Amino acid sequence: MTDAHTAGPFIAAIDQGTTSSRCIVFDRDGRIVSVDQKEHEQIFPKPGWVEHNANEIWTNVQEVVAGAVQKAGITRDDIKAIGITNQRETTVLWDKNTGEPVHNAIVWQDTRTDALCKELGRNVGQDRFRRETGLPLASYFAGPKARWLLDNVEGLKERAEAGDILFGTMDTWVIWNLTGGVNGGKHVTDVTNASRTMLMNLHTMEWDDKIAESIGVPLQILPEIRSSAEVYGEVTGGKLGDLLGGIPVASALGDQQAALFGQTCFSEGEVKSTYGTGTFMVMNTGEKIINSYAGLLTTVGYKIGEEPTVYALEGSIAVTGSLVQWMRDQMGLISTAAEIETLALSVEDNGGAYFVPAFSGLFAPHWRSDARGVIAGLTRYVTKAHLARAVLEATAWQTREIADAMVKDSGDELVALKVDGGMTANNLLMQTLSDVLDAPVVRPMVAETTCLGAAYAAGLAVGFWNSTDDLRANWRRAAEWTPRMDAETRDREYKNWLKAVERTMGWLEDDDES
Repeated sequence: MTDAHTAGPFIAAIDQGTTSSRCIVFDRDGRIVSVDQKEHEQIFPKPGWVEHNANEIWTNVQEVVAGAVQKAGITRDDIKAIGITNQRETTVLWDKNTGEPVHNAIVWQDTRTDALCKELGRNVGQDRFRRETGLPLASYFAGPKARWLLDNVEGLKERAEAGDILFGTMDTWVIWNLTGGVNGGKHVTDVTNASRTMLMNLHTMEWDDKIAESIGVPLQILPEIRSSAEVYGEVTGGKLGDLLGGIPVASALGDQQAALFGQTCFSEGEVKSTYGTGTFMVMNTGEKIINSYAGLLTTVGYKIGEEPTVYALEGSIAVTGSLVQWMRDQMGLISTAAEIETLALSVEDNGGAYFVPAFSGLFAPHWRSDARGVIAGLTRYVTKAHLARAVLEATAWQTREIADAMVKDSGDELVALKVDGGMTANNLLMQTLSDVLDAPVVRPMVAETTCLGAAYAAGLAVGFWNSTDDLRANWRRAAEWTPRMDAETRDREYKNWLKAVERTMGWLEDDDES
């Protein structure tokens, strides 16, 4: 991708994701110099359970960092810092004396803590810890996962209470190993990852003793909470010690927050949306903690060094890209994902059909686990091309519902939507988004905004970039879509969409998941 003469210096970013780990080397303009990537195994011990082998992930992280550095043809003298971004909420506990995980990591998608979360809700319900943490009680978050391990791994509670066990999300695990592991590894996390444990108080930015006690997680296993952009330690551990020893490890951001940062959404009211398997939409709310009454999560956006914490509202959609995959793999209506656009463009509109992909219930802003998918408005007129169009519109309308919730909660109008992720290659979808949001949709030159955000934060921490203004200057627009739909059509279509959403609810009775 490059030759050895590319002028340095550089920043390296590690993205420890759900299905793979990768490392990207960036130059001062925020351009990609080299990439290396490796997948890890997805372990499914039971229905609804998802695990990763934390040792395998650490091995892969070392390999991709070495790979990216070698591909770039550079040495450690050229790299000023390493930043980290990670799959959020995935939880690992390990022995601090041996460095060995006590069990596979429990992945964010894993639902084994459902019953525990219901039990923790007791007579209060989902919102028991919401005021302090910004989060509803859900199997998603890391704190209850840690409690599950403590309850279910033989002798673990005693070892934890004796001070031999460390807890971490994947940023913490990677940083501890990078900075020496059993030989003085730094046990830290950043505010964005801490905000997804359900154990951190958003108002104090510290672990909440009372909540930790209620959930049943001993404070001594928790890492120190630090900002998202500061030097946590230096690379000393593992195979990378020889290759990159002495380089500062200088940022950590959960993946969606890293994308917000990489998209340079530094002003209040700026929004980014990442379109992958599912979709995550995040709005910068500045220094205000906004309690959501419209079904969103309140979370930390980022914190740069000593500067004040920046908060965010987040909405997640369960099924977006995976609906296109479903059309391809389960329905056989298309043979490649890209074909959906061609098929949808062969008709003028959706022919009256609406597709609500509530395959595993509805996420934000409804949070209805009793919902299941529907296709509504079918007549003899509807063809598979109309359905293809309805599939793309489903992603757009679900985005609109979250955008409306954000505007309602924050009082900030949506000025523009910055987008990233695999689905942004679909131009019809991007135009549809702009039409239904009645706002410009903008795609940047560097689509790898998650890695870029980690690189930016690490670069700020070591003075590679001076300020967020430098980063804004780097941000380059690749494409922009503006609304073409008239208000009357938009309102009518949205009304129809909401009618279809209503039809999905209450399909399962008494949460009869069986």
